Amino acid sequence: MKRLLLLGPSRSGKTTLLQCLRGEPLVYRKTQSMVYLDDAIDSPGEYIEHRHFYNALLSSAYEADVVGLVQNLDSENGYFSPMFATLFNKPVIGIITKMDIPVSEKQREFIIYQLKQAGADPLFCVSATGRKGLTPLLTYLK
Repeated sequence: MKRLLLLGPSRSGKTTLLQCLRGEPLVYRKTQSMVYLDDAIDSPGEYIEHRHFYNALLSSAYEADVVGLVQNLDSENGYFSPMFATLFNKPVIGIITKMDIPVSEKQREFIIYQLKQAGADPLFCVSATGRKGLTPLLTYLK
């Protein structure tokens, strides 16, 4: 399985998604620092929210096979600048989390647009708590 580095804002569902992908119980815990697992690297949301942490993200990307930009469907902000993916010498995918939350079509299009502008391709839509949309992501990571 490819080693996945998850990047995204606080409370976007990165840790919950990893727990779900790994078949672990879903238990909320705030990620305080980079967490290195055999098949994944989990990053604190503050690392994407504050640019002075970008060096930590860039150095962690060297230990990953794939970078995942995570954005929750109900987010009102875009956290990834256009062509953000070009910072990494790795494939960069987009993962839209919390797909079970009802939002307008305009909101859905906004999140997709943000991730595409950042250079993420392909995009995966998942709900970790509902355990939906995980199969295409797991297939990609194999």
